[in-house]
Amino acid sequence: MFLSKRVDRARISASAASAQRTRELRAAGVDIIGLSQGEPDFATPDHVIEAAYRAMREGQTRYTPVDGTPELKEAIVAKFRRENRLAFKPENISAAAGGKQILYNALMATLDPGDEVVIPAPSWVAYAIITEFAEGVPVWVRTGPGNGFKITPAQLEAAITPRTKWLMLNSPSNPSGAVYSPEELRGLAAVLERHPHVWIMADDMYEHIVFDGRRFVSFSEASPQLSDRTLVVNGASKTYAMTGWRLGYGAGPATLIRAMARMQAQSSLNPSSISQAAVVAALNGPQDIVVQRCAEFQVRRDKVMPLLEAIPGLSCTRPDGAFYIYISCADWIGRRTPAGQELATDVDVGAYLLESGVAVPEGTGYGLSPYFRVSFATSLDKLEEACRRMDAAARKLA
Repeated sequence: MFLSKRVDRARISASAASAQRTRELRAAGVDIIGLSQGEPDFATPDHVIEAAYRAMREGQTRYTPVDGTPELKEAIVAKFRRENRLAFKPENISAAAGGKQILYNALMATLDPGDEVVIPAPSWVAYAIITEFAEGVPVWVRTGPGNGFKITPAQLEAAITPRTKWLMLNSPSNPSGAVYSPEELRGLAAVLERHPHVWIMADDMYEHIVFDGRRFVSFSEASPQLSDRTLVVNGASKTYAMTGWRLGYGAGPATLIRAMARMQAQSSLNPSSISQAAVVAALNGPQDIVVQRCAEFQVRRDKVMPLLEAIPGLSCTRPDGAFYIYISCADWIGRRTPAGQELATDVDVGAYLLESGVAVPEGTGYGLSPYFRVSFATSLDKLEEACRRMDAAARKLA
């Protein structure tokens, strides 16, 4: 079989690879604590499941419009108006099989070979992978704990070229948990106003997981003057614990939305009709459970942070949102495991931790090394045991 060069560009993400390895080891009887996937361990709310059941019983099991039913688009419009102070119409909305497909559709619809996408490092692995798949060029901009893992206006200005098409902006951030303030967003907007050829991908997937009383503000809310070249990306996966339902959505200029629908029509066609009905119920229904679960994530963050900070050689920045901690393992680089292997990269660190019973994705895939990511979207018991294992592994290094 002769495979295309496209296959090489469609790499498996670090988090997905780590999660798959965890499943394989568990199937083989190995005791592994998986801290890889960004998946809430809560159940989908009961009223959402009931809505899906009713939809099936009522025969809503057929094709729908390519990028979402009228009912779903109206629910998304109402959500943006209610929660984000953003005024969209149904023609500005596109629904797909997850937020990743929204990103995929948008980049495939807009990138020509050699076009550039500015990506703050660290960022979700899919941004760079999909950019490369669409024959674009990821332009990583290195951030760090000194600036809260957030891109600055000066960095953005320096990264923009005549070939720049998009800025990827994820707040709260996967993997760092960074949350941009309205002032920080407006500072970036001031740069972008000088470069009208650059569009903004505002990935708000973790908007309801913010801590310490912060109010989430979307880029479009902070900078409405750029709404005609901003795509807001969101979905049901993180907010309502619906990762397996595969329903994401985007909101942006109608011309872009129509182009994205054309891309989707030639790949997956419409997202699941049942998932669409379920998300209508999630968006239109009671939201108290969302607040409760955010509070639980904050409890976990506050419990696990001191445990991680006590592990020799590790350093981490307190996340303001999402359910990840991005951990520097720079002090482990150059040390040796009990088996005598040198830890030369964070990939080696990930392999060593896997041998120690903890699965984590390394920072290389997120564009910033030497780090690894921990997801605290799991029980406190597992988090505490994972920290004990990492602490034991640290103390064995020579």
